Parts: sequence; C-alpha cells; structure tokens
Amino acid sequence: MKIIHLITSLQTHGAQMMLLKVLSGMDRRRFASVVVSLTEGGAMAEQFAALGVPVYSLGLKAGLPTPAACLRLIRLFRQVEPDLIQGWMYHGNLAATLGAMFLKLQTPVLWNIRGSSYELRKEKPATAAVIWLGGKLSHLPRRIINNSLTSARQHEEALGYRADRRVIIANGFDTETFAPSEPARLAVRRELGLDDNALLIGLMARYHPMKDHANFLRAAARLSASHPQTHFALAGEGVDDRNRELCDSIQNLSLGGRVHLLGERRDTPRLAAAFDIATLSSAFGEGFPNVIGEAMSCGVPCVATEVGDSAQVIGDTGRTVPPCEAPALAAAWRELIAMSAPQRRALGAAARRRVMENFSINAITAQYESLYENAVSLSLETCEDKLNVRYRRVC
Repeated sequence: MKIIHLITSLQTHGAQMMLLKVLSGMDRRRFASVVVSLTEGGAMAEQFAALGVPVYSLGLKAGLPTPAACLRLIRLFRQVEPDLIQGWMYHGNLAATLGAMFLKLQTPVLWNIRGSSYELRKEKPATAAVIWLGGKLSHLPRRIINNSLTSARQHEEALGYRADRRVIIANGFDTETFAPSEPARLAVRRELGLDDNALLIGLMARYHPMKDHANFLRAAARLSASHPQTHFALAGEGVDDRNRELCDSIQNLSLGGRVHLLGERRDTPRLAAAFDIATLSSAFGEGFPNVIGEAMSCGVPCVATEVGDSAQVIGDTGRTVPPCEAPALAAAWRELIAMSAPQRRALGAAARRRVMENFSINAITAQYESLYENAVSLSLETCEDKLNVRYRRVC
C-alpha cells in the first residue's frame, strides 16, 4: 500500500516526531511511505531519509501557495499514484484534500489534527483561515484523526468539524529510546557546568506564544526566591541566545546563570532523562503533548498546564495547574521538590509504567496500520458499488 504523508514542515516539532515514530515501526512489507513537506528543508529530513522513506519538498514560503507549488504537488501525486493520502496538521490536511482531487481514482484522504487551536483569534490570520476552512471541508476526508478527545470536541463544537469522521489515536512513545538514564543525568549536568546533585527543571518547546515561555520564567523567578539553587533547562526551536526577547526576560527576572538555553536539539531522549521535573507551560493549543509522554517514559515526574489532554496523560504521576498562572506552576514545583529523592523517583517510575501500559509506540502504530487498511478497503468497496450501479443502468 502506497501512502503519501503530507506535512507542513520537517522541523523538530511534535507532529513530525510522531510521524517519524509511526513510520519507524510500520510494517515495510505492507506499507510503502512517502513524506512530502510543504516547506523547504528541515532538521528532520535526514531522519526520514535514514528510514529509507523518500522525502520531497514543495518549497512553499509563508503566505498563499503559488501556482508553481500547486503544480509540483499535483505532478508528485500523479507520479506516486498513492493508495491513500495522510495529511498532518491544518495546512497538510488542506493540501492533501485539494491534491487528491486531481487524481484519477477516488483516493481516500485522512486528516490528522495534533493540537486544540479552536480559538482562531490566537492564531495568525492566514493560519486561522486554514483552520476555519478545515471545518467547512471536514466532510471530505474519510477520517479525521485526533490525538486527544479534548482536541476533537473543541474542533467539533467551536469550528464545526465533523464528529462522524472522528478517530482518536493517542501519541505513542518508544520506551526503549526514552528510558531512565543516570549517565545521561550526570552528563547533561556536566555539560551545563552544574553539580551532580543540582536540581534541574526542564522545558522542551519551540518558541511560540502557545508554549508560554513567559509564564514559565515568571514561575521560575518565584521558585528561585525560595530555592535559589534550582536550575532550568529550556530547549527547542528559537530557544537560544539569539532570541533577544527571551534573553531580556531572563535578565529582567534576575534569572541569569540559572536558566540554560539549549536551542533545537536532536538528543531529546538524553535531555529528558536528565531532568528532575519536566514541565509544559502551554497557554493553549495543545492536544496530546509529546514532551510530557517522553519525559514520563524516562521516569521523570511532570508538571503541566491543564491544556488539551495533559491531565489525562499525567494522571496521578505528576501535577497539573491552570494555564497562565505562574504562582500555581511554582507551587506545583515546590510540592515535588519537597519530596525526598526516593519519593520523586517512585513517582517517576509510576509515570513510566503509565506510558508503557497505555501509550507504547507499537500499539499506536498498529492502530494507524489498521486505520489505513480499513480506509483503503472501504474506498475499494465504494468504487465497486459505483461500478455495479453503472453496470445495472447499462443493462
């Protein structure tokens, strides 16, 4: 079965990581995948290529697609002749649907929604328009995959996405790659110039308003007043010394020397295993956060804002707090810090068990494979029904 996966970019974001994990575990004897990025390049292009998956780029820039890019998409679709097209995220979903219209056969299209961007005022105008249009066209895909029930309901209730197309497939995690590691814990501390026993709170998220780095730093300043030896490691696209806005916030909050900006990294399993507490401070837009499941798989207790399905993922193995409330975030950190090291390790072990029992990548990949086979099978049955109707009319 030939499948085209159409995604916005190949930068190191949650959707891209999930696609990489699914393709890594997929049965190559049954499925042949192609990845198409709407934009040029990306840090993860080599990782997909290393799997033996062909990677193409349409080279789109910000703004409206050009006629040339649309022609490249149509030619690529006709060259591959896919049995199924899987869109990833809003722009990828729309492009998958429009591109499929130029294929000769009735090729089934699946959408994949990763976040909960149902408040359009919080998005850029062009992105908001694509999300809104998705609601109007949501009768066209065979199924709409959501990685969280919260996300699905929000899109259906606020934006009119079709509930009868809904399929929930949670994010999955490679518990062998993301695993507890004392060597990683020590190595990262030495890399940062910290004592082996320094307490480290981590945030792995690209620099974007939805991730609310400002709230994280305000909470860090509050915590530092009572726990001045605590350090904070921030990693992600745009989270480095070149980000003047971020650096100014750190300076204004007197956090210099305690906040470490690591930029975009490829050693996320190593970083996640090094944290004492992992945090996601998002204000909106999350569905099922990858970074929370990855940290839990590494045996690290998490503190996250109550956005998307974070509370359901963490359960009783960590803490959740309201978004945009720095005092609550700092208080949750204090609660975990007040535990003894063995107590915190026990909480982390419970988090890892929760991931292994509910969110293993093997189980999640099997759900994708089953959905793909059912979608193509249903498409073939529909084509046969139409041919039978035409045959009866001729007779």
